[in-house]
Amino acid sequence: MSKNIVIVYHSGYGHTRRIAEAVAEGSRGHLLAIDAEGNLPEGGWERLEAADAIIFGSPTYIGNVSWQFKKFVDQSSKVWITQGWKDKLGAAFTNSASVNGDKQTTLYTIFTMAQQHGMLWAGTGLMPSNAKSAQRDDVNYLSSFAGLATATPSDASTDEMVAGDLRTAVLFGERVRASAERLA
Repeated sequence: MSKNIVIVYHSGYGHTRRIAEAVAEGSRGHLLAIDAEGNLPEGGWERLEAADAIIFGSPTYIGNVSWQFKKFVDQSSKVWITQGWKDKLGAAFTNSASVNGDKQTTLYTIFTMAQQHGMLWAGTGLMPSNAKSAQRDDVNYLSSFAGLATATPSDASTDEMVAGDLRTAVLFGERVRASAERLA
């Protein structure tokens, strides 16, 4: 069954956009970028209203979502008051330069927003790569479960992103799609 999945995200330097593209590949979802001023493009709110599942993405800056993403969250109160996203499937991802970088705070910020909207939640569902033999290119090397967490060195271009993180993003997108189909 075909599901309408929207990936709404902000990306400051292109790395989070690249993760969003990989998530879209796996979920067969549609990208919806939050611009540098924290706004959605024309028709963006309507696209989110029509979605069966919404995957939220923000870089982690100083231990939380970007201000542009936070502006979007604050603007979503107009949706909250009507319970417009209630019972939609939600999920989240983040990217930052550090392996930890307090990414879980970003994911929990998005999770809390989704719960206030009454959304259902999909985590990664991926086993961690945590054995001595683990390599940075393994799937779910950062061992995140509440949402997708990826890391890109601050001096790396989008072409130099970790292949394992991109593969993890595709698998995460596939999980959200399968979850949305199961809920249907």
